[in-house]
Amino acid sequence: MHQLSYLIAHFGYMGIIIALIGGIIGLPIPDEVLLTYVGYNVFQGNLSFIPSLLCAASGACGGITLSYLLGVKLGVPFLNRYGPKLHITEERVNRTKKLFMKMGPFLLLIGFFIPGIRHITAYLAGINSYTYKKFALFAYSGAVIWCFSFITLGRILGENWTAVAGYFSRYSIILIILFILVTIILYAYQRKRRIRLRTP
Repeated sequence: MHQLSYLIAHFGYMGIIIALIGGIIGLPIPDEVLLTYVGYNVFQGNLSFIPSLLCAASGACGGITLSYLLGVKLGVPFLNRYGPKLHITEERVNRTKKLFMKMGPFLLLIGFFIPGIRHITAYLAGINSYTYKKFALFAYSGAVIWCFSFITLGRILGENWTAVAGYFSRYSIILIILFILVTIILYAYQRKRRIRLRTP
């Protein structure tokens, strides 16, 4: 918390961009806490809502783009070698890889809301040769929705903004389970639809 306060107090909007770029590529920065704290600063009048949202979205898009480019240029060897240093474990990579093969675009869109997933999806998009246009459409949309959601939440909660960290860490496993269930349902629906179209 001290580091987040320092960043915003000394660097203002630029501090939001720097922190989110670092957090997205895998540095141990609590992104949801940061965004909610930004919302709290908007509530206090220290920051303005629109500039905060634009800077947060810029930082998130910058970080996810950097991860994508690393995936394109350096591929799987980079992820295997440096992933653990960025808190990206082999187990997370394998789990996300399986999901990505089935629901890549959807994962890019909502992966920001799932801890441990958003740090990997962009790498996988690059490794799997997603075009930049396709990657940007889903990843940048997800970044804007994610930033808007948590900054708005912090603004609404005001003095109670710190409750978000506890709730998010407590219920993140539920979010992951819900995400997996939705993914399975959508995959089953698409498969059934393809079979129906093939049937004369």
